[in-house]
Amino acid sequence: MMAPVPIAPPGALSAAAMIAAVVLTSTTGEILIAAAMKSIGDLDAIRARIGVLGAARAVLRCPIFFAGVFFLALAFFALLLALNHLDLSLVAPASASLTLVTNAIGGWAFLKENVDRRRWAAAVLVCAGIYLLAH
Repeated sequence: MMAPVPIAPPGALSAAAMIAAVVLTSTTGEILIAAAMKSIGDLDAIRARIGVLGAARAVLRCPIFFAGVFFLALAFFALLLALNHLDLSLVAPASASLTLVTNAIGGWAFLKENVDRRRWAAAVLVCAGIYLLAH
């Protein structure tokens, strides 16, 4: 049996790239799934009208939903890669917090959601916290 080859720790740029990959693929997936659900309509109303299988069929017939699932799967594998090379104490809070920020931006830009000043202030504070965490 061969000894494992030591891997050099990633530099700051590659660490940032790994976290960015998790954040961007996760945000893309969540925006696509939110867009799919808005296009499908109220699942409770669909379920009341044609049953649980009808509601499931409505979701499974939406190609935007599957694009979202694809990007969330990519996010999962990007997270595995990041956790393989970086500390959990950096990856988990950084990716979760930055996803909160990018979801606010994506919801506002692509889904035309109303993001109030309080949410923007929270996003700025999250960014400041991530900066402190990384330094």
